[in-house]
Amino acid sequence: MTRHAVILGCLGPVLTTEETAFFRDVRPWGFVLFKRNIETPDQVRALTAALRETVDDPNTPILIDQEGGRVQRLGPPHWRRYPPGRAYGAIATNDPLVRREITRLGARLLAHDLSAVGINVDCVPVLDVPVPGAHDIIGDRAYGETVAEVATLGRAAAEGLIAGGVLPIIKHIPGHGRSMADSHENLPVVEASLAELEAVDFEPFRILSDMPMAMSAHVVYTAVDPLNPATTSRKVIRQVIRGSIGFDGLLMTDDLSMKALDGDFETRARQALAAGCDMILHCNGRIDEMQAVAAGAKILAGKAKRRADAALARLARSPEPFDVEAGIARFDAAFDGRFAA
Repeated sequence: MTRHAVILGCLGPVLTTEETAFFRDVRPWGFVLFKRNIETPDQVRALTAALRETVDDPNTPILIDQEGGRVQRLGPPHWRRYPPGRAYGAIATNDPLVRREITRLGARLLAHDLSAVGINVDCVPVLDVPVPGAHDIIGDRAYGETVAEVATLGRAAAEGLIAGGVLPIIKHIPGHGRSMADSHENLPVVEASLAELEAVDFEPFRILSDMPMAMSAHVVYTAVDPLNPATTSRKVIRQVIRGSIGFDGLLMTDDLSMKALDGDFETRARQALAAGCDMILHCNGRIDEMQAVAAGAKILAGKAKRRADAALARLARSPEPFDVEAGIARFDAAFDGRFAA
């Protein structure tokens, strides 16, 4: 059955009659949840089941931003707190393999939480490398301040999610760490040279270019395209993301409702797809905006469908065996109980 190349949100903890009818008509490829959609585990399970019922597909991707730290949609009292990415890179040890082990374990625990309520995609890992003086929109969400730290721990997180039956999304390709603005509010413009970008910003994404999905950055890189952010830049997508980085997985936009982008929502969707994005992401659940986004979207087909199918094929694998209680004990010991439930 045909699906539109869109991932959409909903306004509350249950679907409205209008949302249900809209999703049945549009048949989005996936859905995304935020804190406004979260109450209890039973409620989230019912919501994810209801979303999948609208498109009559039990394998439909349902996304969430569950990084830990300040970006955590599932939280106390029903779910444990998780540390931000930087905390993994700061674990007190002389053995870097321990940091990698605990990062993978943290992601494996996240996957256990998510899959229990019907969520099968996590917008993790953050592969942005922050630079001194940059806006703190990335900040402690990054695993470290070097390419090696970010790439090593980012891969560990991705592997932990995959082991638990949850797909990772690398973000924000090709790099948001140098941004001096928050793309939720303004359009960041990065004026670093192409050599600097290649050596630092793009490199973690190159190292993890085998991942199934990536989320674009609403950032202008003047060395590549001085006019358009990556999300709507044919040059950035062709020359950098598909070219020098070598990413051939499913490329989705960051949220189209962010203020970094101009134009009406139909135009934003058309521009992103024309530039080379495979999938449109719209998060705020406003049905008037979603209707416009859907009008600008395409039926999922061609290379985009191949990439989407390849990503979903990774979900067909059974989760690795996992002793949850032992995992929690090891995780809490690594952080001296600072993030214990």
